Amino acid sequence: MKLPDFRYACPASLDEALQLLGDAGGSAKPLAGGQSLLPTLAFRLAAPGLLVDLRKIPGLDRIVVAKNGVQVGASVRWCEIERHEGLRTGHPLLHAAIRHVAHYQIRNRGTVGGSLAHADPAAELPGIAVTCEAQIELASPHGRRSVPAEKFFTGALSTLLNHDELIVAVRFPPWPALRRWGFEELSRRRGDFAIAGVAVFFDLDAAGRAANTHVGVIGAADRPFRLRAAEAQIDGTSVDAASIARAAAAAMDALDPQSDLHASGAYRRALVGTLLERTLAGALAGKGA
Repeated sequence: MKLPDFRYACPASLDEALQLLGDAGGSAKPLAGGQSLLPTLAFRLAAPGLLVDLRKIPGLDRIVVAKNGVQVGASVRWCEIERHEGLRTGHPLLHAAIRHVAHYQIRNRGTVGGSLAHADPAAELPGIAVTCEAQIELASPHGRRSVPAEKFFTGALSTLLNHDELIVAVRFPPWPALRRWGFEELSRRRGDFAIAGVAVFFDLDAAGRAANTHVGVIGAADRPFRLRAAEAQIDGTSVDAASIARAAAAAMDALDPQSDLHASGAYRRALVGTLLERTLAGALAGKGA
């Protein structure tokens, strides 16, 4: 299907792009990798009056791994995260989860900012951002603001992003070298969107007890979310089969996912419990994903 008519701009600076978005009054769409936007245009699910191409804007394509955390620019593509050696130790959960994103053709073009702005409930990056308490950096003609990932996503394909704002980066807190972590998802075919997915991490204190446990879920609600009931079953324990089973049971008790054409709510609920058991067991064994 042919795309709808639109005007096109390719600004050379962030300020110019923000001015274009602001002047358009909500009728413009930013274009990054285009992996989500172009299909919605082709199916006439979106018909913006102006496309603002972000590819020439400098400074948005950087990955910085430092002692105070990891910063990933909005124009960074999935393949660049996959190839970044510093992320293997600087943020192994992010590095591993990105391998599950779609197919390599998509990972060669899709961007960090595009995924966060699109806010698909089954997408990996929004789930990792929520699980890890990331901050999403936004810029507008009026200045900049930082929004916690858990508050940024407001529903399916819905965020706090205003029409004159752009995502410029996502910032992750520091990652301790001895942290245990895991990521699991299930899709009908490799590369499809996840029916459900689970990300976990926890630290171990001097006595070998779990602390700072985080459990994030994708694909089981209208946005990614943390399962604090499951986290509470792991924190303060010497993680073993019994505590893992309690966490899985608490997760299923807390879930009430809707059914859709891909899976029933009951299946998703059981699937999250199973994936949580696997991720916790893998994390405990130091296997990750």
